[in-house]
This record gives sequence, structure tokens and C-alpha cells, in this order.
Amino acid sequence: MSTDWDEIGFIISSRYRVIALRRLSVGPATPSQIATDEDVGIAHVSRALQDLRERSLVELLVADDRKKGRVYGLTDDGEALWETIESEDLATE
Repeated sequence: MSTDWDEIGFIISSRYRVIALRRLSVGPATPSQIATDEDVGIAHVSRALQDLRERSLVELLVADDRKKGRVYGLTDDGEALWETIESEDLATE
């Protein structure tokens, strides 16, 4: 995958998207785990995950109809973009 600067710009324009990707780069997590680990509101995390999922940067690892315990993980594209953001020191959060 070549570097997609539009996608990187989309990610780094929101501190919550940065927070979500940073946390998921460590391993899969639920929105409440991300919110707790990063000390931010769960509504912000849920919205960021929804935005990232729409762009296929994160994926839901449980059944789509599950309402509690929704575990998310990075897709290969999400992981590659996060590595670029980290290596270029673009995560300002």
C-alpha cells in the first residue's frame, strides 16, 4: 500500500481518531476500554471508531448485531497508516 496522505490527514485531524488507533495498535479493545485507558468520553471514542470503520481502518471483531462487548481491531490498512503516522511523528495528541 502506498502512503495515503488523505487518509492520514483524516486520522490526525481528530484527536479521538488518533487515540483510538493508538490504543488499537496495542491490541483489540472495546470502546469502553479505549475510553478508560485514554481518559476520554466514550461517545467520542464510539464516533471515532464509527468513522474509522467506515473507511475500513478498524474492524468489528464480533457479530455486528452485538450491542455490548463490541471488540474492535485494526485492519491491515489501519495498521499500515498508523505505522506511518508514528514514524513521521504526526500524532499530535
